[in-house]
Amino acid sequence: MSGKGEKTAREAHGADGRVRRMAPRYQIRADYDARTIVVYQAYTPAIADAALRAGRFVAPFSFRRMTWIKPSFRWLMHRSNWARKPGQERVLAVRITREGWEEALSRAVLTTADPAAVAEAAVHVQWDPERSPRGAALNHYSIQVGIGRQLIRSFTDDWIVSLTDLTSQVRKAASLTQTGHAAKAQRLFPAERAYPLPRALENRLSSGG
Repeated sequence: MSGKGEKTAREAHGADGRVRRMAPRYQIRADYDARTIVVYQAYTPAIADAALRAGRFVAPFSFRRMTWIKPSFRWLMHRSNWARKPGQERVLAVRITREGWEEALSRAVLTTADPAAVAEAAVHVQWDPERSPRGAALNHYSIQVGIGRQLIRSFTDDWIVSLTDLTSQVRKAASLTQTGHAAKAQRLFPAERAYPLPRALENRLSSGG
């Protein structure tokens, strides 16, 4: 993960013998500014339309179940099959405060931890292989954060700054990728960079627990 104490990026030797820098294995990469961070979610049209009208999540969004947010655009594209998976036809960019994001992380338990601790946690975190634009698993990981019922009202009512519908952008990027125009598709991807975490949070989220 990226943080003030982050180790340097990994190195690997390419076929030509040159050393190439590789992303750290566990690192949060995101679109963020001084105050906010963007996370992505995919929903049914009914949930997305109601949320966009209200500027926050409202019914039929469920406040009684965990909601998962992902700062990796490419990972959500893989998960939602580029907004084509049933129940995930609409992709939203959810801009939330960094204060809220880091509050969630401060209360997180890795899903690989003791089951009793996971069951009681307000927030779950898991790391999954990052994805290439074509969906291939890469050798570094992307974070997913599950906001539980204890914090879901804070997420919907206090942390959200704005909601943006990216569905048309997602579908255009998918079409370009499928027709061999990967470079043009890439221009439609949000820019993501390493997110700086305080050392305490970095340690809390490390894969070793």
